[in-house]
Amino acid sequence: MIELEAQGQRLLLDCGLPLDGDANDEAVLPPVPGFSEPDPSLLGVVISHGHRDHWGLLGRALAGLPIFLGAATERILNTSAFFIRDLPAIAAAGHLADGQPLCIGPFTITPHLVDHSAFDAYALTIEAGGRRLFYSGDIRSHGRKGALFEKLVSRPPQGIDVMLMEGSSLGRLDEDARFPTETEIETALTDVFGRTPGMALVAASAQNIDRVVSIFRAAKRSGRTLVVDLYAAEMLHATGRDSIPQTSWPEVALFTPWHQRVKVKKAGRFDLIERHKSGRLYPEDLAAHPERYVLLFRASLLDDLVKAGCLSGAHAIWSQWAGYLKDEKTAALLAMLKAHGVGFEIVHTSGHASIPDLKRLAAAISPRALVPIDVAPKFYPASRSFWRLDLALSAG
Repeated sequence: MIELEAQGQRLLLDCGLPLDGDANDEAVLPPVPGFSEPDPSLLGVVISHGHRDHWGLLGRALAGLPIFLGAATERILNTSAFFIRDLPAIAAAGHLADGQPLCIGPFTITPHLVDHSAFDAYALTIEAGGRRLFYSGDIRSHGRKGALFEKLVSRPPQGIDVMLMEGSSLGRLDEDARFPTETEIETALTDVFGRTPGMALVAASAQNIDRVVSIFRAAKRSGRTLVVDLYAAEMLHATGRDSIPQTSWPEVALFTPWHQRVKVKKAGRFDLIERHKSGRLYPEDLAAHPERYVLLFRASLLDDLVKAGCLSGAHAIWSQWAGYLKDEKTAALLAMLKAHGVGFEIVHTSGHASIPDLKRLAAAISPRALVPIDVAPKFYPASRSFWRLDLALSAG
């Protein structure tokens, strides 16, 4: 969370919840007047992208506080709200769009669509009082939209006084380390699917659209159908992009687990399943030919798969941050998979930029002052999640 002030008015860039934080814990609320109680000098919150560590405190925000974010991010978060309890409904006061300036009080914000593991993610150039700030948000160059990073580096915003640069890789990677590209991930997944005799289970975030595309392409190359649950089907639909895999495609199918069917019935939201009915599969379909399918997997699906008897010869692939493997719930899931004879391996790449790419970006922007944020503590002990910048002050 970054608080900007200019001409006596303020704006927040993101309002994230730490990955291990509890939104109901008062200690995580930042000291920002107007965020949870009225203060007319706070003009709103700009959300750079749809990851919880950038929007997770929205549920604690004052009702009616203006929220600005990408149109697709708004759709994805509002769609997620049916499945996620602590996510409030969002009615955007304005939308971020690549290269289109947005004026909020004294602040002029120019969004830059970037490559990240979240769909519809933006870096931001903010100008106020004759000063210019660049906020990288979360960014990378090795995803399916890597050309956006090269575009930003080759045609960077000019005259930047302060650059707030994501530093997720700082302090935890070798300086010259690189991440596999999504294309390389697709190739690795194709290899795993080819040597898996049964169903392939890929544990990946349904909101990581780049990864879902990689999984789909690898499944297609392997002659398999990608199977998604209702949550994932709705995330794909919410992108609003027909070029992204949808359940209406012949190579994509819907499997609705028991707990989601119950949720739909209780809420009377049968329209959600109706939207995807053309490609619907049932437990007996999975059990009859498990070798035909790649399933976008999460722990809540395991009981249904066990009851269907479709795990013979199955293999699980972890395709998200390895840090989650340390969680007790994840450890329990891995133990259950092992108990059912399901193999396991990791195929993943980061949603964040490597250190060489961060250097390229910083050199291209060439700000008067560079501030790494969201950094590993051993590299930058003063790192914190809340920053306050007065744009009337010297960048030094």
